[in-house]
Amino acid sequence: MSLALYGHPFSSYTQKVLVALYENNTPFEFRGIGPDTPEHTAQWLGRWPLRKFPVLVDGERNVAETSIIIEYLQLKHPGPVRLLPADPMAALDVRFLDRFFDLHVMTPVQRAVDGALTGDPARRDEGRAFAAEKLELAYAWLEGQLAGKTWAAGEDYTMADCAASSSLFYADWTHRIAPMYPALRAYRERLLARPSYARAVDEARPYRPLFPLGAPDRD
Repeated sequence: MSLALYGHPFSSYTQKVLVALYENNTPFEFRGIGPDTPEHTAQWLGRWPLRKFPVLVDGERNVAETSIIIEYLQLKHPGPVRLLPADPMAALDVRFLDRFFDLHVMTPVQRAVDGALTGDPARRDEGRAFAAEKLELAYAWLEGQLAGKTWAAGEDYTMADCAASSSLFYADWTHRIAPMYPALRAYRERLLARPSYARAVDEARPYRPLFPLGAPDRD
């Protein structure tokens, strides 16, 4: 059985794994979850009842959680782009940055999105305010972290950049990255120009009306 990935093209975490797969041209079958594919939903829930996606299927093995999926791909289906360095200390730096983007960028974005999805104006405002406060802290830290670097951890594209791609994409939609963060803004543009992420963005374009905070007419 070939690799299969359950997820949704507009999901930030699905995009994170798609980027890793696209970087190495890894063959896989995408099984989109949505109202038009109830069979995929049933299969996905049977494999991972915690109702979180993406989930990677490799034969009889189900792999959940994006960072674990990407590390699994490197171990079992390696390609020319090594997304986690061989050096243990360098790998630790990449893992830290990967967690930073997931926890300190994407989590505040999700709080704002969840607030908007309730339809309650007060919860929408609370979510946006929370996201703005937390993202400003993250942006300021990243501005210093990225100084003089091409990618998050240096000159090599890694798992941290897979995480950064969709995190910063949606973060800038939620709370705009201000001109006072030129290194961060330039980094986001490099991520968008990377062919692997550009492909993921294009595949998700039909779903932009789903963004509850209002997708901007850019990117």
